[in-house]
Amino acid sequence: MLDSAPSSPSFLAALRVRRLVAIVRGADSDASFRTVMTLVESGVPLVEVSLSGAGALGVLRRARAELGADAWLGAGTVLTADDARRAADAGANLIVTPGLGAGVDEAVRLGLPVLGGVLTPTDVIAARAAGVTALKIFPASAMGGPTYLKALRAPFPDVPFVPVGGVDAVAAEAYLELGAVAVGVGSPLIGDAADGGDLDGLRARAAEFVRVAEEATGR
Repeated sequence: MLDSAPSSPSFLAALRVRRLVAIVRGADSDASFRTVMTLVESGVPLVEVSLSGAGALGVLRRARAELGADAWLGAGTVLTADDARRAADAGANLIVTPGLGAGVDEAVRLGLPVLGGVLTPTDVIAARAAGVTALKIFPASAMGGPTYLKALRAPFPDVPFVPVGGVDAVAAEAYLELGAVAVGVGSPLIGDAADGGDLDGLRARAAEFVRVAEEATGR
């Protein structure tokens, strides 16, 4: 585990500036590592490596060694306390979960910021009580997309929501306009890069998402 992980407030500050979290889940660990590095080089410094991808812990270790201690590097699909510990040991300084449970609790105990998965108002209340830093609405597209974010923000106007699931550039712009603190983007950004595909295409898609995020920040 890193000796001094960045704090939850600093992660929230980074979300508010960058407005974009990239989600890397690949079938090829070397390609996943190259994808992480290409994203950072393309102006997407908040990157999550899903533990459901091939060799994810090794990808995290390699990326941490290259990026240094201060870079944001998340572990995603953290389900259990053991997942959280192994991710931290591999260099993750951010824990991302699809829902609430033991993975969230252990990450909070370790002092790591958590982007915790929620779907319902009950989940939102529970996540805030658990100490989650920001709330990942997942799967956002299955619940109606931007209109669902708008509905959730009515009772929870000050909660930092990050919609994830089916977020393309058009949806990202809509979510950010409706008050999402950031969006989490997987395949519409990554494409086949983490499976050994085209990195030039990844760079082009990254430029488009960065443009959307920067325009939202400037509004």
